[in-house]
Amino acid sequence: MASKIFYLLLCFSARIHTCLSVSKEVNLLESVPDLQKSMYVSIDGFPCVRLLNLTGEIGCSNPGREKVIAPIVRFKNADELGQLSAILMSLHEFDSFFHRVSNDLNFERNVGGVLLESGTEIQHELKGFSPDEKFPQAEFSPYGNISYQWNPFGSGIKQNNYNFPVFLLSESSTLTLKEAAIKNEGNKETYTLDVAEFDLVMQTTRTGTHNSESCLKEETCLPLGGYSVWSALPPINILSSESSKRIILAVASMDSASFFRDKNLGADSPISGLISLLVAVDALSRVEGLDKLGKQLVFIIFTGEAWGYLGSRRFLLELDQNSDAVSGLNSTLIDTVLEIGSVGKGFSHGTKSFFAHSTQVSATTNETLNALQLAQDSLQSSGVKISTANVSNPGIPPSSLMAFMRKNYQTSGVVLEDFDSVFTNQFYHSHLDDSSNINSSAIVAAAALVARTLYILASDNKDLDTSALNVINVNVSLVEELMGCLLNCEPGLSCGLVNHYISPTNTCPSNYVGVLQGEPSSTPYPGYIGDIPRFLWNFLADKTSISLENTSFSCPKNCTEPNQLCIRSETDGKGVCVVSTTRYVPAYSTRLKFESESWKVLAPNSSDPLGMVDPVWTESNWDVIGLRMYTKQDAAYDRLVLLAGLTVTILAYLAIVIVRSFISKSLKQD
Repeated sequence: MASKIFYLLLCFSARIHTCLSVSKEVNLLESVPDLQKSMYVSIDGFPCVRLLNLTGEIGCSNPGREKVIAPIVRFKNADELGQLSAILMSLHEFDSFFHRVSNDLNFERNVGGVLLESGTEIQHELKGFSPDEKFPQAEFSPYGNISYQWNPFGSGIKQNNYNFPVFLLSESSTLTLKEAAIKNEGNKETYTLDVAEFDLVMQTTRTGTHNSESCLKEETCLPLGGYSVWSALPPINILSSESSKRIILAVASMDSASFFRDKNLGADSPISGLISLLVAVDALSRVEGLDKLGKQLVFIIFTGEAWGYLGSRRFLLELDQNSDAVSGLNSTLIDTVLEIGSVGKGFSHGTKSFFAHSTQVSATTNETLNALQLAQDSLQSSGVKISTANVSNPGIPPSSLMAFMRKNYQTSGVVLEDFDSVFTNQFYHSHLDDSSNINSSAIVAAAALVARTLYILASDNKDLDTSALNVINVNVSLVEELMGCLLNCEPGLSCGLVNHYISPTNTCPSNYVGVLQGEPSSTPYPGYIGDIPRFLWNFLADKTSISLENTSFSCPKNCTEPNQLCIRSETDGKGVCVVSTTRYVPAYSTRLKFESESWKVLAPNSSDPLGMVDPVWTESNWDVIGLRMYTKQDAAYDRLVLLAGLTVTILAYLAIVIVRSFISKSLKQD
């Protein structure tokens, strides 16, 4: 009953013919939520959110504490904005829009929000789109030429601060908003407009905390971070008193970045390298006699690399501190680092081509390059080609190896990439770097190359022949399965492989690093760990493990030995005990310390060159993020209705006065 009365009051102030056209629907409204549903259209989208560092803010937010309501207009029709407007645009117009915003303050003042269209064919229509810088994270470079353009399509718009909300629309919502914008263009004389209502209020905006130190102090933000995962094959006997073997460290990354928080799959950069490493581990796990190799294989998958190399830098600090998270590892025993970067586009005219970017020339680096060459020779029938990167390059490309080199410039390492002098990924750190941007054949080839190279390096045998390497074969179907799990919503994290190990909280994967909750630990509370790190921990622990003789024991009750782990415990509440050296390593800024249930920013240490340039990235807290659309009467029409009402009232009053006077005179004459 209350909803009907409320609706009739709305009708009273609206145009009569509009109310009549929908009055028949009143009886269908049973509650206020029903009424709201009939008035508002919820819009699906992915927001750009507010991030902070020690010097300021980047990203997007409502300008104040209130929702933003603005009529929807198309950017191509928005030469002059006379009022606050929600601007609908295609990705072709995105860079030019932000260029205009940075150069036209009057235009920027009337931008209420941005609605970015999405479509399936956009990758084929664009030459390239990358919101990151031309040299991403150049401040961490171990060499001086930071003006080099590794990322030629980089616009840098991701690194700027925008005091208006920005949403990437879903495909269905794109069609809805296009219709609304076209309708607004044709409704100039009807006094109604379709408006977008943005609810993207950040807590840091409310409290006026505009850098990471102040917002951490006021607890309106949390540090970017999560958990990296490392594993040894075969497991390391941490109780052994024997001298440890030299270590071959294989590295990949699990996190990417994008202008939009939850739309950053990073298919080529870096997930193609991650999948290659996982498949290589699977292939090596089936090879016998690994415990007799001269060197120890260790695999580590970092998170937070897109935001100041959080994972690799924290890992190196944990090594220095000999923390529980890296128990069994010794930094002085690391022989070489082989990093698998972007390999998903290394396919051209039937040849799988990759480039080896190496650190300074040394005997160990040459051994790695020779091992890659020997692995290539053993794969000749597969059409795999490995080349040394151009000597004119200033050094290694943006990669985790940079953190190792800044820590110790003498580090020997090689980064395997699908490019030579510039990125072949024209959608680096954008929402367009999805599964359509990579080739599974290239990932299969890279996995085979990596598996055989690691075996050669660990065997320490210069005379390995092709027949010895031919027993190392990758599972092609595993590549396809991992791509489906980590790069698509269908099946996404509901795929059989992931569900074999964990019970995911989401179906659609997101490779954004996220924020670190609670106190960092080598044995963190599972609820504080993302789906993908939990899957990787279980997968690596399984593949690098030695099964116990009696595998019928469930865990954690029966995992009593220090070398034992409980895997797959999420799936049935029991799990299985295995012998494995697999650990979580917290990934967060080396300038942060968690004490007294809060985060503190540490003073810079001149002896830590990486800490001196650490931006200390944080993400603002928020209450609700939402976007919806509804039809609103123009204020001019409301004023016209008011004026008409006043006029009618005055005329009615005058008419009453005149009639009363006339009647009074008539009565007196009688």
